Amino acid sequence: MKLSDFTFKPLYDGVQMLLQFDTLCLSIVQHSLSYGGKAGLYEIAVMNETHQIELPGVTKEGDTVKGYLTESDVNAIIKKMHTLTRAIPKQVTACL
Repeated sequence: MKLSDFTFKPLYDGVQMLLQFDTLCLSIVQHSLSYGGKAGLYEIAVMNETHQIELPGVTKEGDTVKGYLTESDVNAIIKKMHTLTRAIPKQVTACL
């Protein structure tokens, strides 16, 4: 369960991937408007249905987005989401 196990889809001038973990969804983006996108880094947001949420251990308190992430950082977040939810991530086209 790592970033390279899944496929990015085009978004704006970059890419996006949505991974569903039971009731939570992880959005991973890289484009010119994302935090770190111009430097080839990733931005993530955790979603519950269609709303971005804080998730302790993944995002900071008061923030629903985390940017400037390397591939290793994103892989660690995928593992953490799996540990928190006990769900195998499934790539989706929209968060449930």
